[in-house]
Order: sequence, then C-alpha cells, then structure tokens
Amino acid sequence: RNMSSAGPEGRKKMRECEGLIDSLVYYIQGAIADHEPNDKATENCVCILHNLSYQLELELPESYAQSIYVQRRNISNNDKTPGCFGTRSRKVKEKQQDTPLPEEKSNPKGVESLWHSTLIRIYLSLIAKSTRNYTQEASLGALQNLTAGTGPMPLAVARTVVQRANGLPSIRAMLHVSHPAVKKTAVSLLRNLSRNPSLQNDIAREVLPDLVSALPECVPGSEVACETTASICYTLFNLTQGSSHNARLLLSAHGLPKVIAISINDSNMFSKASRAASVLLYSLWLHTDLHSAYKK
Repeated sequence: RNMSSAGPEGRKKMRECEGLIDSLVYYIQGAIADHEPNDKATENCVCILHNLSYQLELELPESYAQSIYVQRRNISNNDKTPGCFGTRSRKVKEKQQDTPLPEEKSNPKGVESLWHSTLIRIYLSLIAKSTRNYTQEASLGALQNLTAGTGPMPLAVARTVVQRANGLPSIRAMLHVSHPAVKKTAVSLLRNLSRNPSLQNDIAREVLPDLVSALPECVPGSEVACETTASICYTLFNLTQGSSHNARLLLSAHGLPKVIAISINDSNMFSKASRAASVLLYSLWLHTDLHSAYKK
C-alpha cells in the first residue's frame, strides 16, 4: 500500500508485476463472498488498486494505449482539459459521444482488470457494504480516477457505473455520511460522471435533490468542506447547463437560496465555493424560460 503511492515509476512496476493485480482482485472478491468487507486486508487491497488506477489513462503501456485509442484517431486532440470549463466545441463533444467504446475481455488479466466492469462492480459493492471509511473512500477514489479524462476508457467506466451496474444509489448514500473525505470523494466522482452529456439526465433524476441537500446554507469554514461545496456546484452546473428541466429540478429542491447565499458570502468572497456558486447562478440565469420562477 505504501509502495503503490510512490509515484509513476512505482505504479508502473506494480502494474507490470505478474499476478499482483489479479491477486488483489481475487482477495477482495473472496472477502465480499464471505460477507467480510470490513477487514483490514480488504482495505489495503482496495487502497493499492486505488493508487494503481491513478492517471491510468495517461500511463497505460503503449500496447494498451494503441488498442484502446485507435478508435479515437479522427477526434480532435486539441483539448486536454478534464475540467468543468473545457474548451471542447459542441461538435467534438458530439463526436466523443459517437466514439465506439473499447470492447471488454471476458477474462481480464493484470492491468486490464483495473478498468473492467468486474472490478467496477466490486468497488460499488464495497461502497454499499463496507463501513470502513478508508475502504469506502478508496473505492470511490478508484472510480473517480477511472472516470477522469475524456477518452473512451473513462467514458466506458462512467456508463458502466451509471447504466450497467446501477451504481448511483450507492454513491448517493455517500453524500449523507458524516466523514468529510468520503463525502468529498463521492462528490468528485459525481462531478466526473456529470461531464458525460448522455448520462446527465439519469444522474439528475437520481442524485440532483441529494446534491442540493448536501449543500450548506453558506460557505463552510473548513477547506475540505469548501472544496466539496465547490464540487457540488460544478456538478450541478454540468447537470443544468443544457437542461431547463434539470434547472427546474434544482429549483424544486429549494437549491436556489443556498446557491445565492454561498455566492455572496461576505466573509470568504473569493473562496472556491463562492466562485463555483456564482458560475452556477450565471448558468441558471441563461434559462430565460425560468426567469419568472426564479423571481418568485
């Protein structure tokens, strides 16, 4: 677990170590089957896999990169920004949605297991069944790592989480836990998922009211809580930017007073949370059909 956080070279060596990833996955599968998701060894295994999934899209061996990304050769590579305000044009976004996803192997080995649907379902199972904060945070963090970026692999993982594995209920529950790091990682994962236009309506329907509920009444004092609040606002921005229906959902969930209060907080005017809330408000105002509802 310590070695897996030793940087790119350490991750590369561990990913290449024959049988290591397979053994970690095998152990966790056994722990879940035996209804023991809370033991320390399971936590260690998940934390290692979390670390090995960090920057996976960038650090894949050339052979994997070629087989996965050959389908992207006609897509513009000008934009590398994974953030909320990427410079991708609408055409590039639409083209990304049409990109064929990499085919899964029925019996993955080694590094292939890191983005396979089997392991994605294991993470979702641990999020739901484990009561260890580190295990929950590492499972959420691994999915966050795998859904970062704009390539076919992050898109495929996001679709698996939302549509194939029905993972949103387990992630939604983590918005209501008291542990700040677990909540922050859950929100960061939802922020990644919400960047995919084809998933936004599913996410809004399942999770938007819970995101509003998780918003504080004003800018929070701690740095972690402030970052979490900013991430919630950017997730809501993604979900409502292109949808009046989803903006109305935010309104129905009584989100507007909270967002306004966060955006104008005098004591921390330039905080990440205040900026994010202001951006969200600006985006919401662009839905001109909702102006009368906003004013009420």
